[in-house]
Amino acid sequence: MITIRVYGILRDSKNRVLVSDEFIRGSYYTKFPGGGLELGEGTRDCLKREFKEETNLDVSIGEHIYTTDFHQISAFNNAQQILSIYYFVHAAEPINLDTKTTLFDFSPQQVADPQGTAEVFRWVEWNDLTEETVSLPIDKITVKLLKEKERFKIF
Repeated sequence: MITIRVYGILRDSKNRVLVSDEFIRGSYYTKFPGGGLELGEGTRDCLKREFKEETNLDVSIGEHIYTTDFHQISAFNNAQQILSIYYFVHAAEPINLDTKTTLFDFSPQQVADPQGTAEVFRWVEWNDLTEETVSLPIDKITVKLLKEKERFKIF
């Protein structure tokens, strides 16, 4: 089974990138905001919906960055292959989002259930964004591509 995931890279006016720190079934991950494509949905509509659900932000979807071009098993279900699609995202309104400044800054009740899930958002300075900032293999490749594009002034 193939699962399609769509993620957004949101940079703010202070040149920071939004990341999502997540607690999922007893493990901690840092990834880009986004989520799973639903039946009947296009990738851009999926990302708009996910951003609204997760951050309450209305966003417009910009340039395509990357689509997975290799076989990747899901970190959460080894019977699923993941296809991830990344876009730049632009806030359609001022960003008024509750964010944390410390990695995995969850309240005790958010992580009390080892089978539960929790999510908090955090800004990362663009210059501090590295492959090590994010947890998932495809996110790491995306960060590397973003940094290469910047170095060659492609975006």
